[in-house]
Amino acid sequence: MPMESLALDGFSLTMHHVLQVARPEGALPPVALAASARQRLQDCRTFIEATWMHDEAPLMYSFNTGVGLLKDTRVKVEHIDLFQTQLIKAHAAGLGEPFPEDVSRATLLLRANALASGYSAAGPELVDRLLAFLNAGIHPVMPQKGSVGASGDLAPLAYLAAAVAGFEEAEVFYQGLRMSAPEAIRKANIGPVNFELKAKEASALVNGSTVSLAVAVLAARDARNLLLDACVSLGLTLEAMRAELSAFDERIHEARPHAGQRKVADLVRRLLAGSTRASHEARAVALPEELRRTDQPYTPRIQDVYSLRCTPQVYGPVFEALDYIDGILGTELNSATDNPLIFPKEGGGFEIISGGHFHGQYLAQAMDLLAIAVADLGSICERRIARLIDPSLSWGLPRNLMSGIRGVNTGYTVVQCSMSALVMENRTLCMPGSVDSVPAKGNSEDHVSNSTWCARKAATVVANTQYIVGVELLLAAQALTMTAESLRDFRLGVGTQAAYDEVRRQIPACLDGDRWFHDDIQTARSFVLSGSVRAAVERTIGPL
Repeated sequence: MPMESLALDGFSLTMHHVLQVARPEGALPPVALAASARQRLQDCRTFIEATWMHDEAPLMYSFNTGVGLLKDTRVKVEHIDLFQTQLIKAHAAGLGEPFPEDVSRATLLLRANALASGYSAAGPELVDRLLAFLNAGIHPVMPQKGSVGASGDLAPLAYLAAAVAGFEEAEVFYQGLRMSAPEAIRKANIGPVNFELKAKEASALVNGSTVSLAVAVLAARDARNLLLDACVSLGLTLEAMRAELSAFDERIHEARPHAGQRKVADLVRRLLAGSTRASHEARAVALPEELRRTDQPYTPRIQDVYSLRCTPQVYGPVFEALDYIDGILGTELNSATDNPLIFPKEGGGFEIISGGHFHGQYLAQAMDLLAIAVADLGSICERRIARLIDPSLSWGLPRNLMSGIRGVNTGYTVVQCSMSALVMENRTLCMPGSVDSVPAKGNSEDHVSNSTWCARKAATVVANTQYIVGVELLLAAQALTMTAESLRDFRLGVGTQAAYDEVRRQIPACLDGDRWFHDDIQTARSFVLSGSVRAAVERTIGPL
């Protein structure tokens, strides 16, 4: 359901909210600053303007001092406005292609929510400006490279800050076009082009690993959907292979009761409920290419290979890793992550305290875990894809799942090869970034988190694995179609039948020889991106 509205208070944002705002369905959901937060921010700014806006005020980092090794240098009141501008310009040192618009939207929302907590000394007008951009669909162009995830995502957030402030140099995406921030502000009519930042506000915008968090939230949600689709693709392959289902028996998993493992086994039982395709009788049927001596009676398989039999033990840890990651992200969503922070004092007034909440190590390690978990998920799916095209490993499925004139047509071998290329790429991307640290800024930042790169590479692993899972759905359905006549007396499970029907609705079986497989691969990935196959299954057996 589309979200009607959202009021930010700094403490109650959820991943669901972020997804609805970053990837809206239909009209953009309006976001505003909660009344309670507005009053909190106004009280803080009123105190600042009345108490600290003079050159005898105590030194307070990035408020009336320089940053980094210039932390002991006082910035005079007459220069504070200029300081905001110069701080943004100095940090706009990003590189590479811009983040997608959903990341930009998520970053606007998350930074606004962090400031709404009141710990960053930002005024309510600044949060309103961020939300005006968000509600108008103005998305700052932020280069993907340049942040080390400590002192926050300084480089990419500087571009966001420049857009919000109306710098001529800043660019945004607006109504499908890339243009200067001032041009978009005028077109959207959201207020003055030049927005004056007050003391500490430039620092409040660029400090904090918010871009890392935005990428992480989107990648984690995509990974959870991907994992459910991988359960469905597993189910179709089990049917195509006429697998031995004893490995999913509830009693087995009570003997080693990991929650994720038990969930996978339960999902498989639900998907294949009512199946006779995965049965002893179906396995007794010899397919044309099965390597079985005709003079030797059929003997039961007893147990299947690991990529079939051990999926609860492999998928289970992914479920539990995602639960852990969601816990980290849930805390980060409602955290003040810049430096210094401002706190009300007993008896009145406020106090500024320097700390290190901008450091992205929580995010970095969580995203390294996400990359590892999803890469292994893709690896086991690819092994099943490889079995589906090899009759010596698939108990007689047609070689290469090929149709048409033998030899003239090749079948799905290169499709499988492309998936193995993605598996190898994923494995390289699993090199932990969170253990890498290069000191920066004259060694004032002597240990960094690398959280932005960790999140970016985790998102790439998820995107690669979407192809792998989609292709398993495609090839398992191809195998089921090609053996439908030989196994006509056997039926699919309730859930797997729904999945098969939806795959076939979108991609007709390849029965007349090779075709432009590129299009089939793109459609197969769209199964995961859109959730269409998963939705068809859930309409039949309930939520996965």
